[in-house]
Amino acid sequence: MNRRTILKKAASVAGASALVSNSFVRQHSNQTKTTKKHNPIGTSTYSFWRFNGNRDNVTMEYCIEQSARMGFDGIELLLVQMNSEENAYLQKLKRLALHAGLDLYGFSTHQGYVRPDKAYRDENIAKTIHQLELAYALGIPTMRLNTGRWGTSKNFDVLMANKGIEPPIEGYTEEDGFKWVIDSIEKCLPTAEKCGVVLGLENHWGIGRTAKAVMRIVEEINSPWLQVTLDTGNFLEDQYQQYELMAPKTVLVQAKTYYGGGKWYELDIDYARVGELMRQHDYKGYISLEYEGKGDALVECPKSLEMLRSHFWREV
Repeated sequence: MNRRTILKKAASVAGASALVSNSFVRQHSNQTKTTKKHNPIGTSTYSFWRFNGNRDNVTMEYCIEQSARMGFDGIELLLVQMNSEENAYLQKLKRLALHAGLDLYGFSTHQGYVRPDKAYRDENIAKTIHQLELAYALGIPTMRLNTGRWGTSKNFDVLMANKGIEPPIEGYTEEDGFKWVIDSIEKCLPTAEKCGVVLGLENHWGIGRTAKAVMRIVEEINSPWLQVTLDTGNFLEDQYQQYELMAPKTVLVQAKTYYGGGKWYELDIDYARVGELMRQHDYKGYISLEYEGKGDALVECPKSLEMLRSHFWREV
């Protein structure tokens, strides 16, 4: 074989290799562009209890076991559902979640600052600081925060019948409420920063009933340690416009489902639309199921998981 023939063959092999290489690169590039990474999907322990009966019958241990069995990625703990705040109990829950392969990603708490009584507000500030310390002990990175409400409704059922709207205490205004809430939350932020726990202000009735109100508080305080928990089930009008307003500051999405009919009401939530909205805002965090239907949670939570998993993803 002469030198010219050898060079021709070498060139032919090199050209073929280049074609294969270029083809592989293009194929790999196309695959990369269309690969989907799903948001992690968890569930709140609320989904198993829903304030139905004695909370001792729906223990945290049970919720962890069922969440893992159903295939959730993590679990959000509802504080009022916990049997203890002792450190040994908290560390037990952390260990059980680890062994179950579940993240402890959210801590759902209750507090309120909408009262003219300073002693009441100070008590709730201290309560919130304590809750932040519990979240830290559990290794949970974000905590749901409420503004609180006026308390002028006879009960929660009446509040729901009035779509979450209630009048201020006589002699006071919404502006008074905003000032109390902002001043109170600001006092909790040093502890949030020290503990590394982001407060997520939720659209949860009271002063925080609307996205505009929630964002007013968050933007006026202007701290990286105060962001938003977006609850898809707590807007009873213009819900998608309100989701849009809150999306840029969202650190946790609480996703309501109502299979079997809603306990207080039922919303028709288009989760394909919500998923697309959160992708537009580059939301990569947890979707936390809050099942609020009348059905059996052991049946409806897995159904909810499958539905949510299909709608919350992004291309990577």
